[in-house]
Amino acid sequence: MNATPAPSGRAWLINALVTVVLWGVWGAFSDSSANSHHFPATLVYCVWALTMIPPAFIALRMGGGKLETSGKAIAYGMAIGLLGAGGQMVLFYALTHGPAYLIFPIISLSPLVTIVMSFALLGERTGKLGLLGIVLALIALPIFNYAPADGTSTSGSEWFILALIVMLCWGVQGYFMKSANNYMSAEGIFFYMMIAGLVLIPAAWLLTDRSQPVNWGWDGPGLAALIQVLNAIGALTLVYAFRYGKAIIVAPLSNAGAPLATAVISLIALGVMPGALKIVGLVLALAASVLLAIEPDAADESVAGESHPVVA
Repeated sequence: MNATPAPSGRAWLINALVTVVLWGVWGAFSDSSANSHHFPATLVYCVWALTMIPPAFIALRMGGGKLETSGKAIAYGMAIGLLGAGGQMVLFYALTHGPAYLIFPIISLSPLVTIVMSFALLGERTGKLGLLGIVLALIALPIFNYAPADGTSTSGSEWFILALIVMLCWGVQGYFMKSANNYMSAEGIFFYMMIAGLVLIPAAWLLTDRSQPVNWGWDGPGLAALIQVLNAIGALTLVYAFRYGKAIIVAPLSNAGAPLATAVISLIALGVMPGALKIVGLVLALAASVLLAIEPDAADESVAGESHPVVA
C-alpha cells in the first residue's frame, strides 16, 4: 500500500483554487446549452463525459504513463467515477419528479457526508478557524442553491429520497477520492473516473426527451464541449487537491468557493445581480473560503514541529 503523500507546500490549495475558478466559470455559463441553445441536459452529460478523455490521457502521460490495474485500484477508481456520474443520472430523474428549488439545497450538503466520513474513518481534524469555515460553508451552500418557488406546489416524497441519494453519492465520492490516494495515483483515479463517465453515456442518451427538437449545430454540442471541458479539468485539479489536502477542508472549500466564483463572474460578465439571499450566501462563502484557506497552514506547522521530516 502506498502512503498518502505529505502536502507539498500549498499544492492542495493551488489545485482547490483552480477548481473553484474553473467550476465558477463553468457554473456561470453551464445553463446556456440547455436554456438558450436547446441542447438537453442529458446530452450535455454525454458531451461532458467525452471532454474527460483529453485531460485524463494528458494527466496520465505527465504522471509517467503507468495506470494501476490492481483489483483495489480499479474498484476505488470506478466507485469514485460511478458515484459522481451515477449521482448526476439520479439528479436528472429527480428533477422530473420534484422542485429544483428544494432539490439543489439538499444535494449541496454533500460535503457534510465527506466531512463526517473523513472525520470518523480517516481521523482528519482541523482547528477552530477551520471548523468555523466548515460551518459557514455548510450554511452558505443551501442558500446559494435555493431559489424561491414559482407558485407551483409539490407533493410526494420520491424527489426527496432521490435528492438524498444524490447527496450521499457525491459525499461518499469525496471520501473515496481521498482514501483512494493510499492505493493509487491521482492520475489513475481521474482515468477511472473518465471510464465510469463514458460507461453511463448510453443511460443519458436513453433519458433524452426526443419529443423536443435538439440543436446539433456548433452552438449545441460544440458550445457544450467548450463549457464542459472546464468542469472536466476542474475535476482533475480537485483530485489533486484531495491528494495533497484534508478532505474535511477541500470538500467545503471547493463546493462553497465555486458558486462564489460563479456569482462574481455572472455579475461581471453577464450583468446578473444576485438577490438579497444570494448576497448573504456570497458573504458567508467568502468568509468560509478565507478561513478554510488559512487554517491548514497553522495546523500543518504545528504538526511539522512535532513530527520527524518525511522523506519522499
